[in-house]
Amino acid sequence: MSSASRRTVHAKAILGPELFARLPDTKVLLVGAGGIGCELLKNIVLTGFGYITLLDLDTIDVSNLNRQFLFRKKDVKQSKALVAAQTAGAFNPNVKITPIFANIKEPEYDVEWFQGFDIVLNALDNLDARRHVNKMCMAANVPSVESGTAGYLGQVQPLVKDLTECFDCIPKPTPKTFPVCTIRSTPSQPIHCIVWSKSYLMGQLFGEDEDASGELDDAEKQGENAQEIATLREQAQAFQAVRKALRTPSEANAASRLVFEKIFNTDIRNLLAMSDMWRSRTPPVPLDFDGIMDGTFSLRQNAPPTNGQSNGQPVVNGSAPTNGSTPAAIKDQRALSLKDNVSLFVSSTQRLASRLQQGEETISFDKDDDDTLDFVTASSNLRSAAYGIDGKTRWEVKEMAGNIIPAIATTNAIVSGLIVLQALNLLRKAYNKLRSVHILANKPNVPLSTIQLVGPNPFCGICRDTYTKVLCDPSRTRLGDVVKGVMGDDDREVSVYEDKRVLSDPEWNDNHERTLESLNVTRGKFLSIVDEDGELGTITVALAALPESHPADAPPFILPSVLPKPPPAPKKAPVAPETPVKISRKRPAPTDGEEPPSKRARLELSSPSKKQRLEDDGLIVMDGADDMLEDDIIEID
Repeated sequence: MSSASRRTVHAKAILGPELFARLPDTKVLLVGAGGIGCELLKNIVLTGFGYITLLDLDTIDVSNLNRQFLFRKKDVKQSKALVAAQTAGAFNPNVKITPIFANIKEPEYDVEWFQGFDIVLNALDNLDARRHVNKMCMAANVPSVESGTAGYLGQVQPLVKDLTECFDCIPKPTPKTFPVCTIRSTPSQPIHCIVWSKSYLMGQLFGEDEDASGELDDAEKQGENAQEIATLREQAQAFQAVRKALRTPSEANAASRLVFEKIFNTDIRNLLAMSDMWRSRTPPVPLDFDGIMDGTFSLRQNAPPTNGQSNGQPVVNGSAPTNGSTPAAIKDQRALSLKDNVSLFVSSTQRLASRLQQGEETISFDKDDDDTLDFVTASSNLRSAAYGIDGKTRWEVKEMAGNIIPAIATTNAIVSGLIVLQALNLLRKAYNKLRSVHILANKPNVPLSTIQLVGPNPFCGICRDTYTKVLCDPSRTRLGDVVKGVMGDDDREVSVYEDKRVLSDPEWNDNHERTLESLNVTRGKFLSIVDEDGELGTITVALAALPESHPADAPPFILPSVLPKPPPAPKKAPVAPETPVKISRKRPAPTDGEEPPSKRARLELSSPSKKQRLEDDGLIVMDGADDMLEDDIIEID
């Protein structure tokens, strides 16, 4: 038996001759060559998928090497897609791998490009890119398998248009944000200080943001404290002198001290002047550079322990180790004292200033850039110390500032195997065997949980749209040509959108005479035609490029051969009225020492309901002969 036959004998026995014979002609798009992507590429190459297109825009970093086994140290800073394809290609010479070092959202990767694949395997860690791929697969009607991991947790979900829910059928949580004034003036958690250092201070000192006016304008519109915002504007403007010092070689040595005095002393004193702000919260403590360095400065009494404090008692210059750290501890996991943080702040500021002076225009935070990570670690810990907040180690800051979700190689391997199993079911069209699979960390006896797939959400704005495709030259095609061509004889009133932009509506159609290019509606984008009365579903038009063979004298667009017919729009069920609260007519039980209420006297002549009816007719029923009648009442014998 030849080596090629030995390689495929097990796969043929497991998959069966029919499916195995289809694999060499199967075209797969694998998006992402990271933790899941590397394992998945290895799996589909060894399984025998014939044509694999691997797309990733990232480069290899040293931190990837502990779990992305297709890479070596010599590959650092190179394209993940190119290196992974080269490494995995040796596993099976019968497989053709096409690596692409690019962004999946670039316009050339349009709906027509997606339609060239039999299946799409998603191995992304970016919410925006995952949503983009989901929409492209829905528009191209190509099945896909979505996946993700977080530590010991994992998930695999096959997606088929009109059969299963899509990635957007269930809304995804939005990233956590914090009010501007909390970040800039009144932090209460370590993450507040880290976000301040990473997103605000880095930009103010080393980025393009000189006054942060846009962020403050938005905060003011949202009703945040006006006095606080005015103070923050003054602080932002004062940064210009500091920025200039950092970029001037003759002032480089003094610049770090100047930065420290401004942000950890002067700015804090300015905030303390607003006494109303500190009535219900503990005020911050201005930091003294010389006092910390010579060992005479101490933080507040009875404060929560910070880096440089022990059990809430002040520690002179913060030199005492915390959390059981020892000099032999790993650098990134060693708790830093207050003095350590000042020294790290000075050295990292000088390193970043030197880079600016050597020609870098701006420097932004990167968790894999030691200079920026040191700066964010030191500045966030110093701010935490001033506000009485727990400090963090360099590793903890890297996790929080870099939004790092712990990645475990075995979880990636399990998820990659599950993806291949679901992909094979899709190729067989064995839709009844498709399952959404979850890896559960809290159930070691049953680590895998399978769930039968549910149908699409009828109100989903992605998979419930009616998709069609128009090939066009955006520089010559007018918006009105596309809308009228797709609508055909349908003369109902519609509005036209591109993403969230309104391009026309029944009362305003000026843009119909403009070209798509002038409206920034080009290849790879979508036009949504929405029924103004809400009776029919939305038509979504995917724009793709004209074929090279298209005659120059022909119209600059090709309409679909069959015009789309959207189904009736689903109607939301009316909200049921709330059930009225039933009031008990039972008499309450008497409390201790209280006389029970006397029973109501029974009427001899009529029941309460009959008495009420008589009174409604204008008659008064008397309880006894001695009852007195009021004025203007006629007595009937």
